[in-house]
Amino acid sequence: MTTRLLQKHLFKGTQEFKIVDDHIEVRIKAPFKKEETLTVMLSVLNSEPMIRRSSLDFNSRVNGEALISLFMENPNAKEFNAFVSTLKQMASDEYNTFTGLRPSAQSGAFAANVHEEPPEFDDSEQVEINQLMSNVHIDRLDEAIDMLEEYMNSADIEEFLNAVKGLRAEPESEQRMQQLVNAFHGLGPTQGAVLTYAPYISILLADDPFKR
Repeated sequence: MTTRLLQKHLFKGTQEFKIVDDHIEVRIKAPFKKEETLTVMLSVLNSEPMIRRSSLDFNSRVNGEALISLFMENPNAKEFNAFVSTLKQMASDEYNTFTGLRPSAQSGAFAANVHEEPPEFDDSEQVEINQLMSNVHIDRLDEAIDMLEEYMNSADIEEFLNAVKGLRAEPESEQRMQQLVNAFHGLGPTQGAVLTYAPYISILLADDPFKR
Protein backbone atom coordinates (compact mmCIF):
# COMPACT_ATOMS: atom_id res chain seq x y z
CA MET A 1 0.00 0.00 0.00
CA THR A 2 1.50 3.31 -1.14
CA THR A 3 0.61 6.18 1.21
CA ARG A 4 3.12 8.81 0.07
CA LEU A 5 3.70 10.43 -3.31
CA LEU A 6 6.34 13.01 -4.20
CA GLN A 7 5.86 14.79 -7.53
CA LYS A 8 8.19 17.23 -9.28
CA HIS A 9 7.29 19.35 -12.30
CA LEU A 10 9.70 21.55 -14.22
CA PHE A 11 7.33 24.53 -14.32
CA LYS A 12 4.80 23.86 -11.58
CA GLY A 13 7.25 22.93 -8.82
CA THR A 14 7.07 20.18 -6.21
CA GLN A 15 4.16 18.68 -4.35
CA GLU A 16 4.04 15.93 -1.74
CA PHE A 17 1.02 13.93 -0.60
CA LYS A 18 1.00 11.77 2.51
CA ILE A 19 -1.98 9.75 3.74
CA VAL A 20 -2.08 9.67 7.54
CA ASP A 21 -4.95 7.87 9.26
CA ASP A 22 -8.17 9.68 8.26
CA HIS A 23 -6.63 12.57 6.33
CA ILE A 24 -4.11 13.47 3.66
CA GLU A 25 -1.33 15.99 4.23
CA VAL A 26 -0.32 18.12 1.25
CA ARG A 27 2.80 20.24 0.75
CA ILE A 28 3.10 22.38 -2.39
CA LYS A 29 6.14 24.46 -3.38
CA ALA A 30 5.60 26.37 -6.60
CA PRO A 31 8.47 28.34 -8.19
CA PHE A 32 8.99 31.78 -6.61
CA LYS A 33 6.21 31.18 -4.08
CA LYS A 34 6.11 30.28 -0.40
CA GLU A 35 5.45 26.66 0.47
CA GLU A 36 1.82 25.85 1.10
CA THR A 37 0.60 23.13 3.45
CA LEU A 38 -2.92 21.86 3.96
CA THR A 39 -4.81 18.92 5.40
CA VAL A 40 -7.83 17.34 3.73
CA MET A 41 -10.10 14.81 5.43
CA LEU A 42 -10.44 11.63 3.36
CA SER A 43 -14.18 11.41 4.05
CA VAL A 44 -14.64 14.70 2.15
CA LEU A 45 -13.09 13.36 -1.08
CA ASN A 46 -15.10 11.80 -3.86
CA SER A 47 -13.34 8.45 -4.26
CA GLU A 48 -13.69 8.55 -8.05
CA PRO A 49 -11.22 11.12 -9.45
CA MET A 50 -11.72 13.26 -12.54
CA ILE A 51 -9.18 13.11 -15.38
CA ARG A 52 -8.09 16.50 -16.68
CA ARG A 53 -5.70 17.29 -19.52
CA SER A 54 -2.56 16.95 -17.38
CA SER A 55 -3.87 16.13 -13.91
CA LEU A 56 -6.02 13.74 -11.92
CA ASP A 57 -8.33 15.56 -9.50
CA PHE A 58 -10.09 14.28 -6.38
CA ASN A 59 -13.10 16.53 -5.86
CA SER A 60 -15.18 17.52 -2.88
CA ARG A 61 -18.29 15.37 -2.34
CA VAL A 62 -20.28 18.54 -1.64
CA ASN A 63 -19.42 21.16 -4.23
CA GLY A 64 -17.42 19.21 -6.82
CA GLU A 65 -14.36 21.47 -6.54
CA ALA A 66 -10.91 19.88 -6.81
CA LEU A 67 -9.29 19.42 -3.38
CA ILE A 68 -6.41 17.17 -4.49
CA SER A 69 -4.76 17.57 -7.90
CA LEU A 70 -2.06 15.11 -8.99
CA PHE A 71 0.31 15.47 -11.94
CA MET A 72 -0.53 12.60 -14.29
CA GLU A 73 1.82 9.58 -14.01
CA ASN A 74 4.39 11.51 -12.00
CA PRO A 75 7.03 10.46 -10.92
CA ASN A 76 6.20 7.31 -12.90
CA ALA A 77 3.15 5.27 -13.83
CA LYS A 78 3.77 2.53 -11.26
CA GLU A 79 4.12 4.79 -8.20
CA PHE A 80 1.35 7.09 -9.41
CA ASN A 81 -1.16 4.26 -9.96
CA ALA A 82 -0.30 2.63 -6.64
CA PHE A 83 -0.89 5.86 -4.72
CA VAL A 84 -4.12 6.65 -6.59
CA SER A 85 -5.43 3.14 -5.87
CA THR A 86 -4.67 3.55 -2.15
CA LEU A 87 -6.23 7.01 -2.00
CA LYS A 88 -9.41 5.86 -3.77
CA GLN A 89 -9.84 2.92 -1.41
CA MET A 90 -9.14 4.88 1.78
CA ALA A 91 -11.38 7.78 0.73
CA SER A 92 -14.21 5.31 0.12
CA ASP A 93 -13.59 3.51 3.42
CA GLU A 94 -13.47 6.74 5.44
CA TYR A 95 -16.68 8.00 3.87
CA ASN A 96 -18.45 4.72 4.62
CA THR A 97 -17.12 4.69 8.17
CA PHE A 98 -18.19 8.27 8.74
CA THR A 99 -21.72 7.63 7.47
CA GLY A 100 -21.99 4.38 9.43
CA LEU A 101 -21.99 2.07 6.42
CA ARG A 102 -20.34 -1.30 6.87
CA PRO A 103 -17.93 -2.49 4.15
CA SER A 104 -19.91 -5.69 3.64
CA ALA A 105 -23.15 -3.78 3.21
CA GLN A 106 -21.76 -1.26 0.75
CA SER A 107 -19.67 -3.52 -1.48
CA GLY A 108 -22.41 -4.16 -4.03
CA ALA A 109 -24.43 -0.99 -3.64
CA PHE A 110 -21.45 1.37 -3.69
CA ALA A 111 -20.07 -0.21 -6.82
CA ALA A 112 -23.30 0.65 -8.61
CA ASN A 113 -23.18 4.28 -7.53
CA VAL A 114 -19.47 5.05 -7.36
CA HIS A 115 -19.47 7.01 -10.62
CA GLU A 116 -22.23 9.38 -9.60
CA GLU A 117 -21.42 13.06 -9.70
CA PRO A 118 -21.37 14.97 -6.39
CA PRO A 119 -24.45 17.14 -5.75
CA GLU A 120 -24.43 20.61 -7.28
CA PHE A 121 -25.37 23.65 -5.21
CA ASP A 122 -25.33 26.30 -7.96
CA ASP A 123 -29.06 26.79 -7.47
CA SER A 124 -30.23 26.21 -3.92
CA GLU A 125 -33.84 25.73 -5.07
CA GLN A 126 -32.79 22.56 -6.86
CA VAL A 127 -31.60 20.91 -3.67
CA GLU A 128 -33.95 18.24 -2.41
CA ILE A 129 -34.11 19.53 1.15
CA ASN A 130 -36.41 16.79 2.36
CA GLN A 131 -33.84 14.17 1.31
CA LEU A 132 -31.09 15.98 3.22
CA MET A 133 -33.09 16.01 6.46
CA SER A 134 -32.38 12.33 7.07
CA ASN A 135 -28.68 13.23 7.39
CA VAL A 136 -29.27 15.45 10.44
CA HIS A 137 -27.74 14.16 13.67
CA ILE A 138 -27.62 16.49 16.69
CA ASP A 139 -24.43 15.04 18.17
CA ARG A 140 -22.57 15.52 14.90
CA LEU A 141 -23.90 19.06 14.56
CA ASP A 142 -22.52 19.76 18.03
CA GLU A 143 -19.16 18.35 16.98
CA ALA A 144 -19.12 20.43 13.78
CA ILE A 145 -19.94 23.63 15.70
CA ASP A 146 -17.18 22.94 18.23
CA MET A 147 -14.60 22.26 15.52
CA LEU A 148 -15.48 25.35 13.50
CA GLU A 149 -15.42 27.62 16.55
CA GLU A 150 -12.09 26.19 17.72
CA TYR A 151 -10.15 26.09 14.45
CA MET A 152 -11.65 28.82 12.26
CA ASN A 153 -12.18 32.55 12.54
CA SER A 154 -15.86 32.81 13.41
CA ALA A 155 -16.10 36.20 11.71
CA ASP A 156 -15.16 34.62 8.36
CA ILE A 157 -17.96 32.06 8.54
CA GLU A 158 -20.47 33.89 10.75
CA GLU A 159 -23.51 33.40 8.52
CA PHE A 160 -22.77 29.71 7.95
CA LEU A 161 -21.98 29.06 11.62
CA ASN A 162 -25.25 30.72 12.64
CA ALA A 163 -27.07 28.55 10.10
CA VAL A 164 -25.54 25.38 11.58
CA LYS A 165 -26.55 26.50 15.07
CA GLY A 166 -30.03 27.28 13.77
CA LEU A 167 -30.41 23.75 12.42
CA ARG A 168 -29.04 22.41 15.71
CA ALA A 169 -31.80 24.30 17.54
CA GLU A 170 -34.49 23.09 15.11
CA PRO A 171 -33.20 19.80 13.64
CA GLU A 172 -36.52 18.98 11.94
CA SER A 173 -36.87 22.34 10.18
CA GLU A 174 -36.49 22.23 6.40
CA GLN A 175 -36.31 26.03 6.42
CA ARG A 176 -33.25 25.85 8.67
CA MET A 177 -31.68 23.31 6.34
CA GLN A 178 -32.34 25.56 3.34
CA GLN A 179 -30.65 28.45 5.17
CA LEU A 180 -27.64 26.22 5.85
CA VAL A 181 -27.40 25.17 2.20
CA ASN A 182 -27.56 28.80 1.06
CA ALA A 183 -24.98 29.88 3.63
CA PHE A 184 -22.62 27.10 2.58
CA HIS A 185 -22.93 28.17 -1.04
CA GLY A 186 -22.03 31.70 0.04
CA LEU A 187 -18.76 30.60 1.65
CA GLY A 188 -16.97 30.50 -1.70
CA PRO A 189 -13.31 29.41 -1.37
CA THR A 190 -13.75 29.02 2.39
CA GLN A 191 -15.81 25.87 1.76
CA GLY A 192 -12.66 23.76 1.63
CA ALA A 193 -11.52 24.83 5.09
CA VAL A 194 -14.99 24.24 6.54
CA LEU A 195 -15.09 20.72 5.12
CA THR A 196 -11.60 20.01 6.43
CA TYR A 197 -12.36 20.97 10.03
CA ALA A 198 -15.98 19.80 10.02
CA PRO A 199 -16.20 16.86 7.58
CA TYR A 200 -19.70 16.03 8.82
CA ILE A 201 -20.93 18.98 6.75
CA SER A 202 -20.09 17.02 3.60
CA ILE A 203 -22.28 14.17 4.85
CA LEU A 204 -25.04 16.54 5.92
CA LEU A 205 -25.30 18.13 2.48
CA ALA A 206 -24.85 14.96 0.45
CA ASP A 207 -27.82 13.30 -1.24
CA ASP A 208 -27.28 9.69 -0.08
CA PRO A 209 -27.59 7.37 -3.11
CA PHE A 210 -28.55 4.45 -0.84
CA LYS A 211 -31.80 6.20 0.11
CA ARG A 212 -33.01 6.79 -3.44
